[in-house]
Amino acid sequence: MKSKAAVLRGVGVDWEVTEVELDPPKAGEVLVKMAYAGVCHSDEHFYTGDSVPSAEMEEMMRAAGVNVPEWFPMLGGHEGSGVVADVGPGVKTLKPGDHVAISFFPACGSCRFCVTGQTYLCDVGADIYDKAMTTDGTRRRHLGDEDLMAMMQVGTFSEYVVASERSLVRINDWIPLEAASLVSCGVTTGFGSGSVAAGTQVGDTVVVIGVGGIGMNAVQGAKAAGAKHIVAVDPNEFKREIAPIFGATHTAADAGAAVELVKEMTWGVMADRVVLTPGVVPPDMVMVAMMMLRKGGTCVLTGMAKITDMMVPLILPDMVSSCKTLKGVLYGEMNPREAMPRLLSMYEAGTLKLDELVTQKYKLDDINEAMRDLRAGKNIRGVIAFE
Repeated sequence: MKSKAAVLRGVGVDWEVTEVELDPPKAGEVLVKMAYAGVCHSDEHFYTGDSVPSAEMEEMMRAAGVNVPEWFPMLGGHEGSGVVADVGPGVKTLKPGDHVAISFFPACGSCRFCVTGQTYLCDVGADIYDKAMTTDGTRRRHLGDEDLMAMMQVGTFSEYVVASERSLVRINDWIPLEAASLVSCGVTTGFGSGSVAAGTQVGDTVVVIGVGGIGMNAVQGAKAAGAKHIVAVDPNEFKREIAPIFGATHTAADAGAAVELVKEMTWGVMADRVVLTPGVVPPDMVMVAMMMLRKGGTCVLTGMAKITDMMVPLILPDMVSSCKTLKGVLYGEMNPREAMPRLLSMYEAGTLKLDELVTQKYKLDDINEAMRDLRAGKNIRGVIAFE
């Protein structure tokens, strides 16, 4: 079938809204009519090239036996919601008419990581940038005579999505699909980063650096976990002004200012948790974040760095003698099939803000405007509305 979609042909090239061809869903696959798609920095990283290795790096990866994906052309989008239009043979958990949220991490449910409650590390997730489906290894998305890589095996910048059943989570049909689209990535990743992954406890002081679509939800996660002080750090005045609505108790324009603020409010003890969620994490920010931690504190690295940034400055004697932890985090260490319904139930109860996150809605034709606004920091979260 044909579907209107946004395709990225290479680094620095504007998104192209065009018609792509989708094959019908095969065994274990589902066709979804999209309602909303979130505009996330992960897609922007491919436009800027921050997530694309250089030719030299690719050669090194191949030499090490690493499979290097064919990045372009890429069908964008990995966050969203919609309604099941059709299912392939063997699909057991979904049927036409069901409302679903997209999970950008397909989980097999049987590998070592899934069975130990770490579905965000599922072995199937290693293939999320492959043009071939995780179900049978064949390709399902095409642009003329070229096959498409769908962002994280879903490609939600499209009127229709064909994806593995593992990439979809059924939700209650009374939940607004706009709200449901947000828990696909940004809300879940951020909420978990500020609570579960950081290990936030009641009475903690938590610093969140970068309060966009991920960081603002890290603020909500820290609040839900019972943090006493939550410092939202961002150079964007609009984001600092809105952060208290989501639970921030203090704000700062940059990490340096936050160090002094935290030192004062904790009488020199410093922060229990620091969460890094800017659009791009510069290496020197990690060192400042580690300096902001108390003894035994934890720094969570959720935001992506440029793939070329392989060296990070750290004061190792301080890290050892003060028993500080620096950890990388995917999906906020939450399991989508459990976390999405739970967060949506919190939204229903009024204890999690979702509607307030959406700053601007766009049509698919306006994808480049949406990306420019993302770049400029105009939105907490922009969404593409298909309806």
